[in-house]
Amino acid sequence: MRLHNLSPMKRSVKERKRVGRGPGSGLGKTAGRGHKGQKSRSGYSRKWGFEGGQMPLYRRVPKRGFKNSLFAKEYQEVNLKQIAPLRHKVITPEVLKEKGIIKKLNVPVKVLSAGELKRAYEIHAHKFSKKAKEKIEEAGGKAVEIGG
Repeated sequence: MRLHNLSPMKRSVKERKRVGRGPGSGLGKTAGRGHKGQKSRSGYSRKWGFEGGQMPLYRRVPKRGFKNSLFAKEYQEVNLKQIAPLRHKVITPEVLKEKGIIKKLNVPVKVLSAGELKRAYEIHAHKFSKKAKEKIEEAGGKAVEIGG
C-alpha cells in the first residue's frame, strides 16, 4: 500500500450541494430557501438564542439566588484516603502533584476527611475541613495551613 493508492471509503465524502443552478437540479429558483421571509434573504444569520421572536429560553427561566462566581475561591480537593497510601512523612502540594493527585500547583489545595489515616503525616495544605484536621491529629500527625 502506497500513499497514491489511498482513497476515502465509498460514500464517506459527500459532494457539496450546488444550489440555484436551474430547475433541472432540483435546487433551482429559490435554492432550497423557500419563498420570502427573513431566512430567504441574503446576509441572514440567526443570532445565538433567537427563537423567532418568542421569548428566548434564557429570558423565560427565573433567575434567583446569589452566585459569588466573581469572588469564589476554587480549591483542588484531596481526601485522606488519597494521602493514606503515600510513603512520605511530609505531604506538600508538590508531593501531591508529583503523585498525580492534584493537577496544578497554582490552585490552592483543600484536604477533606473521606478515608482513614494509619500513620502520622505532616500535611501542608491551604485549607482543611474540621473533620480532616481531627483525623490527622488523631493519627498523631500535623495539619499545617499554608498562607495564600
